[in-house]
Amino acid sequence: MSGRTRSPNEKLGAMLAVAGISNAGLARRVNDLGRQRGLTLRYDKTSVARWVTKGMVPQGAVPHLIAAAIGGKLGRPVPLHEIGLGDADPAPELGLAFPRDVEAAIRSATDLWRVDLGERGSAGGGRYWQSLAGAFSVAAYATPVSRWLITPADGAVARTLQDPSTRRVGHADAQKLREAAEDARHWDSKYGGGDWRAGLVPECLRNEAAPLLTGSYSDEVGRALFQATSELSRLAGYMAFDVGQHEAAQRYYIQALRLARAAADVPLGGYVLASMSLQATYRGFSEEGIDLAQAAIERNRAVATARTMGFFHLMEARAHARAGDEALCGQSLAKAETFLERSRPGDEDPHWIDFFNVDRFAADAAECYRDLKLPGQVRRFTQQALAKPQEGFIRTHSLRLVVAAVAELESGDLDAACAMGEQAMDVVERVSSARSREYVKDFLLRLEPHRAEPQVAALAARARALVS
Repeated sequence: MSGRTRSPNEKLGAMLAVAGISNAGLARRVNDLGRQRGLTLRYDKTSVARWVTKGMVPQGAVPHLIAAAIGGKLGRPVPLHEIGLGDADPAPELGLAFPRDVEAAIRSATDLWRVDLGERGSAGGGRYWQSLAGAFSVAAYATPVSRWLITPADGAVARTLQDPSTRRVGHADAQKLREAAEDARHWDSKYGGGDWRAGLVPECLRNEAAPLLTGSYSDEVGRALFQATSELSRLAGYMAFDVGQHEAAQRYYIQALRLARAAADVPLGGYVLASMSLQATYRGFSEEGIDLAQAAIERNRAVATARTMGFFHLMEARAHARAGDEALCGQSLAKAETFLERSRPGDEDPHWIDFFNVDRFAADAAECYRDLKLPGQVRRFTQQALAKPQEGFIRTHSLRLVVAAVAELESGDLDAACAMGEQAMDVVERVSSARSREYVKDFLLRLEPHRAEPQVAALAARARALVS
């Protein structure tokens, strides 16, 4: 574990001082980040002292975990050279670029899919992405978003190669990828991003999409191909987000946005931005979440359908709620509802927005009011969200049930909260989703003042077993 030695690493010591992290604190953060990636690490303050004073260089992914730990504290990416570990494997930088040139964009996406997927762990939550150890940084979205806003569509994407061995790509190839994305999207909605079949999406990107992108195709076929691969990359990012692998999700989202630009699909680019917005908001960057949602809204005025615009405003509302701004949240919710009411069956909605309906609006509105600490509103909207069966959206149903349990608890009805909590546990047990379990953890914390009550003790024991 110690690796090779050299002179004292003064850069690392200086960065620890700037970040205000002790040796023991860094060791703990590195161990925690490793555990999230399926790695068993047992570093302590002595290990860190060796890295700093004796220049010992840890092996494998550990240098990237060190950078991630420091970057997480500073709130920005920390390159390896800044901490004196610049000779480590640069793989974690993959996927963060948003190239201006289409050929470079193809290389950026396919390099991410191939290298990232080279180290798959066993089936289950998040190990598909454990080789990417960089820290999530909302600042990494700045350049991609600004370039997309300036130029949301590439001019021409035809790719004509003279090599006779080069694969000629047709509409059927692009359609096959689109169908794969649709199947995976519905599977993810049912069982969560950590289900073993979620691995089919990154495998499809590596084994099917990458060879097609490097083939030969007309401009029309190329647009369809970039559209399908953008959808797949966004979905891979959403699955990574759902299992708590935010750094990998960020890379997939950035590449999905770049591919949407090559597809000249502005609404799809907006959908990727909305996904980025939800992630940023969830990670505690509500102001940036607002900016990302508004970027999607501004570029799609008079372009996207009413249903699509409604969803973008809903993500804006989620970010305003996390920021604690009840007035702006209410305005965004009103716009989302108005756009949704304007939508008609004959509208040419993109297929990926089919999930957004009145029930989904109510569920997200409930979460907004939960964040704003208005339990009466939460109860009203959760009742609406839970009024119909959610057979195809098991993960979403689990989230709604936990939010409903929180609303009952915050309203002072402990018995109803526990009853709803038991229902929630039944559903959360059926999905592989770190997000669902985070909601359960939040509910557990809220139950703590009532831990002496018998019904609470039983429910809490079940919840702890589920999230441990």
